Amino acid sequence: MKILAVSDRVMDTLYSSNVREKFPDLDLIIGCGDLPYYYLDFLVSALDVPLVYVHGNHDGGPQYATDRGQITGVQGGRDIHGRTVNLGGLILAGLGGSMRYRPRAPHMYTEAEMRGQLARLAPKMLWNRQRHGRYLDVLVAHSPPFGIHDRTDLPHTGFKVFLTLMQLFKPRYLLHGHIHIYRQDYQRVTEYQQTNVINVFPYRVMDITPLS
Repeated sequence: MKILAVSDRVMDTLYSSNVREKFPDLDLIIGCGDLPYYYLDFLVSALDVPLVYVHGNHDGGPQYATDRGQITGVQGGRDIHGRTVNLGGLILAGLGGSMRYRPRAPHMYTEAEMRGQLARLAPKMLWNRQRHGRYLDVLVAHSPPFGIHDRTDLPHTGFKVFLTLMQLFKPRYLLHGHIHIYRQDYQRVTEYQQTNVINVFPYRVMDITPLS
């Protein structure tokens, strides 16, 4: 399955009338947060493939399109925060948002709050194990795990509970954004136990083989 993963920055390379010629044969778009709905909506329409996504810490509040007024989601897209989906034999789950650095802000969580999000997601992954023989193939996140690709300031600190998730549920991939990278020598891919943790900022094309 050929996947385009995007996060955090609108790219002229993608937000272009000839994007389908530049990126042919895609099967799925994955949004890792902090992207305007109009951009994701454009990618779905232009590439004519499904989209799953999570929100980032800057996604709170209304968004507007010049022709439609206020928009509240992506037509043809699916917000998978706290959910699991099976697309063509690829099992995905989502946990969006960042570490909480503003009280009551949407799409922000303390470590304890994110543990609660995982607790609600866990029964769905256990059901996947019963039905498909595995918990999860891809975790779609906005923030990275603690100590992997993250930074020391609170807004960019990763979640420790993501380490627990990888230890217990063994996804093949954890895709995240949130950490902006502008140097070629910065590490974007880290293997943690059985999981490849990948920073997709601002976009990444990859092939993931479904197991069922």
